[in-house]
Formats: sequence, structure tokens, C-alpha cells
Amino acid sequence: MSRATRLLDLLQLLRRHRYPVAGAELARELDISLRTLYRDIGALQAQGAHIEGEPGVGYVLRPGYMLPPLMLSQEELEALVLGVRWVADRGDARLGEAAQNALTKITAVLPKDLADEIETSGLLVVPSWSSPQSRIDLGDIRASIRGECRVEVRYTDLKEVTTDRVVWPVALGFFEHIRIVVVWCEMRQAFRHLRADRIVSWSPLENRYPKRRAVLLKAWKAERDEEHAKYEAGLPAKKQPVVTLQ
Repeated sequence: MSRATRLLDLLQLLRRHRYPVAGAELARELDISLRTLYRDIGALQAQGAHIEGEPGVGYVLRPGYMLPPLMLSQEELEALVLGVRWVADRGDARLGEAAQNALTKITAVLPKDLADEIETSGLLVVPSWSSPQSRIDLGDIRASIRGECRVEVRYTDLKEVTTDRVVWPVALGFFEHIRIVVVWCEMRQAFRHLRADRIVSWSPLENRYPKRRAVLLKAWKAERDEEHAKYEAGLPAKKQPVVTLQ
């Protein structure tokens, strides 16, 4: 166990106790020696942790101490590394580059032992040999989602019928072989799911859509959950509980 992980575990253990805890009990739960415990408590106090107590009396963490922002456990680091590697392989070029840059910045300010764990992580993402191709830059779609932009889109469905419509992009889903854009369609007055590889053109309009994206996303999730519940119960549903393809 790295020292940073051990310090984090000690903080979490102290947070669970409202009253002073004997050093021997803390050392036993952390599976470390008393000497190491006293040294770790001193290190946390030096970082600003309000730990009160002394040997033979017990220790308590007073309210008001916030964890350092990059004090991560080993499993949190592994989750971070795996997520970045997945995005770098499966996301669009700009998103992949941003993920790598973010990991580089985080690594630069981590303690050396944790930074080394990132560099030597054994968690790998198998390269996708059939990455979905799209005529539209997914970065432009993401920008429209962030900006809550109304978008004029030309779309060809699975029956090879091409239509022009104005949509409100709400979310972008990353599946193994396709990317799905969740939109509110002004023409249909309903949510629709568009395959990114079947979008012919994507033209953001000047005005934003009239509802907040968070409200639309909540409504879409509620509709999806309702249809899923009907499907599981064997009741008639408007569509399959999974994302349907137009």
C-alpha cells in the first residue's frame, strides 16, 4: 500500500468516528504499527488536518478539514487511467487529446509514488478495429450539446430516406460500434435517437432551444425508464427499452 493511500484510509477511518479512537485500534484496523500511525498522523496534521489527541488518549478528526483535491486511492487512480485510455481510443480526436492532457496535468501534481503507478498501470483498453466513422465531427455535436443550440440537421435513416429537421441535441451516447445523438425533434415533438454516422450535415442555428438541457435530459431518462419498465413487465411499449435507431 502506498503512503498516500494509507493516509487517505486513515482520514476516512477517523471520519467514521465522532469520539476519540485509541491509536492501537486505528493501527490494528489499518494493519500498521503504532510508530507508523503516529508518523502518519503527524503528516496529516502538517497538511492541515484538525486531528486532536495524543498517545494513550486517542485521536479525533474535527470538522472543517477538506481532503486535498488529488489525494486519490489506488483504485481511484486505476479508474482514472482506464477511463482516460478508453476515451483516447473510443472518443473523437479532440476528446481523446483532452483526456490525455488532463491525465498529464494530474500526474504532474501527484506524489511521485502515485505518479509512478499511473505510468506503470497494467489496465489496458483493447484497440477497436471497427471504430465508427462519421461525416460530422463529434466535437461539433458536443459543442452544440454544451451550448444548448438548436441545430438544423440532414439525416438519412436505415431505410435510406433523407430528411431535414431542426433538433435540440441533449446527449451523445458512445456504444461499441455506433454513436447515438439523443435529440428533441421539433417536427415530431418527441425524443429521437440519431446515429452519428448517418448524419449528413449538422448546422447550429443562432438561437438556443427554449428549455434547459438538464430538464430535457431528465424527461428523456424518465421516458426511457417508463418504457423499460413496461417492456420488463410484458406490457405494450412505444419502443424497446434500449436506445432505438431511427
